[in-house]
This record gives sequence, structure tokens and C-alpha cells, in this order.
Amino acid sequence: MTSSSFDRDAAAARVASLLLDIGAVHFNADTPYIFTSGWASPVYIDCRKVISFLDARREIIALGAAQLSSALDVAAIDYIAGGETAGISYAAWLSETLGKPMLYVRKKPKSFGRNARIEGQFPEGARVLLVEDLATDGASKVSFADALREAGAVVTDVFSVFFYGIYPESAKILGDAGLSLHALCTWHDVLAEARRRGSFKPEVLAEVEKFLAAPAAWSAAHGGVSTRSVSA
Repeated sequence: MTSSSFDRDAAAARVASLLLDIGAVHFNADTPYIFTSGWASPVYIDCRKVISFLDARREIIALGAAQLSSALDVAAIDYIAGGETAGISYAAWLSETLGKPMLYVRKKPKSFGRNARIEGQFPEGARVLLVEDLATDGASKVSFADALREAGAVVTDVFSVFFYGIYPESAKILGDAGLSLHALCTWHDVLAEARRRGSFKPEVLAEVEKFLAAPAAWSAAHGGVSTRSVSA
């Protein structure tokens, strides 16, 4: 059974506020962040930082559990699987909160021993929820889901704390893979909360808004690539 009482907008604003409070959000319009893919961006999010803030992490996990309970039949989920590396801690917290056993998925098989990519144990046909800290275009989520499916799991849903929410190909990448993404907040939510709080100068927020509206063009104009490559 699912619950319909979850307020997505209120939860998104709260998570955005928590991420701002702990310093996980970085805006820099003057010196763009250049990612390993070559992408230039005035925004950077560090969801790993949540592990050091107990109150924030507990509230985020509680909101994540509420969101999942509103969208899915949580009773039908057999296992929670975290994606290496940042997804592992979130999967552990959700596993405990939802009362489900846990797995984790490696990016690549181990080069020794069993050459395992999945750590933990589950039976054929188990329904597994994949958990990550964030998602950009969703490509790595598909890789993790494929690994679980190859090992015999049924994977239809992904949870992430944060979703970029700006790349048009995301829906197709995830949809073609038969995955539904459940994310607590996006860059648009963070920008709205940062503007409400006056966390950054207006000119910085204006530049971030330009990036969110046209990320490829912004990247190309600031020394980065203009096409997406493999991402989170």
C-alpha cells in the first residue's frame, strides 16, 4: 500500500534548506567547476557531506522514506541496494529505516576472489530498490540496475536525495531502462531556496539560473564541453 500524504514541494524545500545549511551547495559563477567529463558548471553539490551531520541526515532519510512510502508499495520491496560509493551510506540508512536487508553494487567487478559486482546475498526474483546520493542524467543508475538484473534481481525504481533535473535526456535514459526515479530535490529547488534566503549575491543566482535554463550553452561559453558524457 502507498500513502498519499507526502508533500513533495515542502520536502524539496526542506532538503534544499538542509543542504544549504551544511555547506553542501556551491555556487561559483566567476570560476566554473570543470568536471571529469569536461563539463563546465557554476554549481556543485556534495551530498557526501551529509554523513557528518546527524540531524540533517536523519531528517533527509525520514523524508526519503516518506516519499518512497507515498510512491511505492514499500512492503513489496525485498532489498535496498546502494551504488558505489556514495550510495552505500544512504542505502544503509534507508535499509534500517524501512526494515529491509541491504546490498551494494560495485561500479566494476572486483579484480580478485569471486570477481563480484554485487555484495550481499539475495534470491532470484527479489525486488530491489536502488539508492544513490544524486543523479545527473541517470546513466550510472542504469549500469547499477543492469548489474543487479544480471544477478537475478527485479529493479524498477531508483531513489536519490538529489537530481540535477536539467538534462532533457534523463527521462529517456531512465525510461528506456525501465526505471522510475524518486528524488527529494533538484537544482531548481535549491536555487529557489537560496534566493528566498539570500544565500548568494543576486548576480550569482542570475548566472546559476542561466546555467539551469541552458546547461550545454553555458558550459560551452565557459570553457567546457557542450554535450553530455557518462555521468552519475
